[in-house]
Amino acid sequence: MPGIFPDQMAPVVYSADGARVLTMMRWGFPPLLKVGTQPVTNVRNVASPYWRPWLKPAHRCLVPVTPFSEYDDAKPRKTPVWFALDERRPLFAFARIWRPWTGVPGLKRVEPVEEEHWLFSFLATEANGVVGPVHPKAMPGLLTCAEEQRSWLEAPAEETAAVAAARPGRVDGRVGAGRAE
Repeated sequence: MPGIFPDQMAPVVYSADGARVLTMMRWGFPPLLKVGTQPVTNVRNVASPYWRPWLKPAHRCLVPVTPFSEYDDAKPRKTPVWFALDERRPLFAFARIWRPWTGVPGLKRVEPVEEEHWLFSFLATEANGVVGPVHPKAMPGLLTCAEEQRSWLEAPAEETAAVAAARPGRVDGRVGAGRAE
């Protein structure tokens, strides 16, 4: 895939009956009614009671990627800036949560159909020195080895706080700019 963007389908790995399952899910939880109409694409406050049910192992997932992007707010328009663990772009995963939801996802549906969808949102962590100059608020939680990924999918909630906070220091640098990296 050239890139994964909000309100689009992406490959997701989750656990079911002790096995890993790969499927496609849409990026963006249903909006919080008191906040607005946009899908929720990232989770920054994992202490919020709203997220508690979705942080349990049954609702954790991984999104496999090689690079990821954050938007540079430069004018005249925002441009995605791509980052990777290093110049070889090795595979890693984002720490994500998922849920089933019945409704009409997204805001740009030509022929909206209400049906069940599987949606995911990512856990965000503090931006590191490489990502921070482009997106100072946060960056995705990165899981770079099999043990971190297994722990995220299987460990009890109290053991995943460090994993949920992720690993911001492992991004090595920018590897490109533009929509389809």
